Amino acid sequence: MGLVGVQENGNGEMALSLGNKNKYKRMDSELPDDFDDDDASHHHQLERKKSTRKYVLACAIFASLNNVLLGYDVGVMSGAIIFIQEDLKITEVQEEVLIGILSITSLLGSLAGGRTSDIIGRKWTMAFAAVVFQIGAAIMTLAPSFQVLMIGRTLAGVGIGFGVMISPVYIAEISPTVDRGSLTSFPEIFINLGILLGYVSNYAFSGLSVHTNWRVMLAVGILPSIFIGFALFIIPESPRWLVMQNRVDEARSVLLKTNENEKEVDEKLSEIVKAAGMTNGEKNEEKPVWRELLSPSPSVRRMLIAGFGIQCFQQITGIDATVYYSPEIFKDAGIKSNSKLLAATVAVGVTKTVFILIATLLVDRVGRKPLLYVSTIGMTVCLFILSLSLALLGNGQLGIALVVLCVCGNVAFFSVGMGPICWILTSEIFPLRLRAQASALGAVGNRVCSGFVAMSFLSLSRTITVAGNFFLFSLLSALSVLFVYKLVPETKGKSLEQIELLFQNHNEWQGSEMELGDSEHLVQKA
Repeated sequence: MGLVGVQENGNGEMALSLGNKNKYKRMDSELPDDFDDDDASHHHQLERKKSTRKYVLACAIFASLNNVLLGYDVGVMSGAIIFIQEDLKITEVQEEVLIGILSITSLLGSLAGGRTSDIIGRKWTMAFAAVVFQIGAAIMTLAPSFQVLMIGRTLAGVGIGFGVMISPVYIAEISPTVDRGSLTSFPEIFINLGILLGYVSNYAFSGLSVHTNWRVMLAVGILPSIFIGFALFIIPESPRWLVMQNRVDEARSVLLKTNENEKEVDEKLSEIVKAAGMTNGEKNEEKPVWRELLSPSPSVRRMLIAGFGIQCFQQITGIDATVYYSPEIFKDAGIKSNSKLLAATVAVGVTKTVFILIATLLVDRVGRKPLLYVSTIGMTVCLFILSLSLALLGNGQLGIALVVLCVCGNVAFFSVGMGPICWILTSEIFPLRLRAQASALGAVGNRVCSGFVAMSFLSLSRTITVAGNFFLFSLLSALSVLFVYKLVPETKGKSLEQIELLFQNHNEWQGSEMELGDSEHLVQKA
């Protein structure tokens, strides 16, 4: 039983000891090498995951900067209009037109934005939006009359229309599937941040002279668009747009930067190429996009109903009226001081911003539909109680407190679901060849409804009272619950290409759909 290699001059015991020692040495010398390789691979994977997430996060943030402009305008005009009315001596009708015209002209930008982004790319459409807005904001700041102010506001609206339409589309197209919902909600986060900044600006500059304060408030809105210029040196073009331009190698390079797993890049690229209608590097012939939108297939029709409908319901439930005219609402409740009115609007802005952050954390965990149920039902209740408070409680302290609470509650429930998920859905449900222009159509519906509400709120309030207005909004909000239940699918955890297949098999997604009772998962998973 001797050991091979035992030294001749050693006894058996010594030889065995030495043999065992050498044996264990070899094992000890081999194991650390294996462990080192595993550790190095694991460390590399973690580093890649961390750097990829940071890169995609930076892209989403920079792409959302245009949305700060819309939010800032909504917030700042709610207070600036008080001083514009005093300085330029405008009528109530002119006030409604001035506020509402931005939503109407932004639909022109949204409508043109889809086709423009298909031609020059998602990235440069965002740049164009920022330039147009800067010109409009500069004209508004220097406006000597109502007419010139309207010209500037018209241009600013076109710029905002381009921006709000393209940002969610771009983010959805560069985001990994697992994080797409939370990242695509960034534009809504930045709208809310802009609203809050607008409210703070109102409060900060209200002490200046009437001729100067509203101009400074509007001028501050130019600053976010300047940062967009720097963003262009950081963010890449959308890989899906690059594929549509037959620039597949460039698309692969972008996917390598935005996907954590290198092995999945080629698989994802082949899905995008297939969705774009490309075979062997050549684009398949298809009928023009607008012809397909005007004469849609059954699956595209379902997409259009869901996307266009959710955009319209977002606005006809009165969120822009609540934000634009919050000083008027609080004044109707009994708050008289301008400083107190503006301070109350800051509370609305803070609430809106905090709850959109909550939505961002939950949307990829609990899904789109549970959040939409919580949002639409909560808004319905708040709007109904708000109408009762304004109608029955008068101008007492209880009435004021309940009105402020209901307004804050309404914007909180809006921000948890309807606000961000509206844009998430319209950026992810349409097929690649239709996505930009179909999303633009949804944004047009959103802006038309926003403009209608903004331009009619004061006049309608004089006819049916502010309380009557909010009762009407509560009825429309109740209808939105039914719309979500019947016509909006759950898209959580699915790639953009898988969502397209989801709409093609309508019975399958209806059968596997999360129903109203499943919104209890929101509580269990949160």
